[in-house]
Amino acid sequence: MNNKIRVVVSGAGGRMGREVVKLVLQDEELTLAAAVDRSLHDIDAGLLVGLPEAGVAVTGDLEAALAGGGADVLVDFTTPQSAYANTASAIKYGVRPVIGTTGFTSEQIEELDKQCREQGIGGLIAPNFSIGAILMMKFAAQAAKYFPNLEIIEYHGDQKLDAPSGTSIKTAELIAEAREELRQGNPQEEEIIEGARGGYYNGFRIHSVRLPGVFAQQEVVFGSFGQTLKIRHDSYERAGYMPGVKLGIEKVMGYTGMIYGFDHFIE
Repeated sequence: MNNKIRVVVSGAGGRMGREVVKLVLQDEELTLAAAVDRSLHDIDAGLLVGLPEAGVAVTGDLEAALAGGGADVLVDFTTPQSAYANTASAIKYGVRPVIGTTGFTSEQIEELDKQCREQGIGGLIAPNFSIGAILMMKFAAQAAKYFPNLEIIEYHGDQKLDAPSGTSIKTAELIAEAREELRQGNPQEEEIIEGARGGYYNGFRIHSVRLPGVFAQQEVVFGSFGQTLKIRHDSYERAGYMPGVKLGIEKVMGYTGMIYGFDHFIE
């Protein structure tokens, strides 16, 4: 009996998508149901990622891939502009979404959770699949109880579309749950150049750095009398996210509703 989880990969031709295709093709517990990318057509998914032929041609039609039946999970690393529609389409066909694309509003997540529950399936939206990054978020939330003055600095490549990053927003949300809102700094502070102090969230600031040559880093800097504390995580390659993606695929098979944040799986 074949108990493999059948996975559709959306954004298969992208940098993260290719890593997911590799994961699925090389994992004995997963099988590739479809690979979808609008800019690629009729290329074998295995050859696309430097592996032997997989017998699955990349298609540009996500709807057809989902409607074809047999798929269990959709993994989506596309763009903020298309991720919501892709997620809703997956749910409509009873395919569990595992979404690594950021940019969802709280209202959209709430609506997708409702749709998942109506279909009796689970879903996951995760700003970051790195286990190390999740630990960084959790440690930062713990530290904020004792060091309420803080700022977040996140670094990404200059082609990243959203700012601040989904990871920094999720970090800020966890910190806000652990500490009362505290408006930091001098109340007479004045920005000589607009935006110099970064984005405001719950009393603290988030700064987004965008430079070529940077992959993905984030640090949370805490300040107190006579001391500072820095909690930092650095990612160096996309393959580092794949153990988290695999865990997400497995987890959505066993619950109902949309989960926001991979931190729910790391105790």
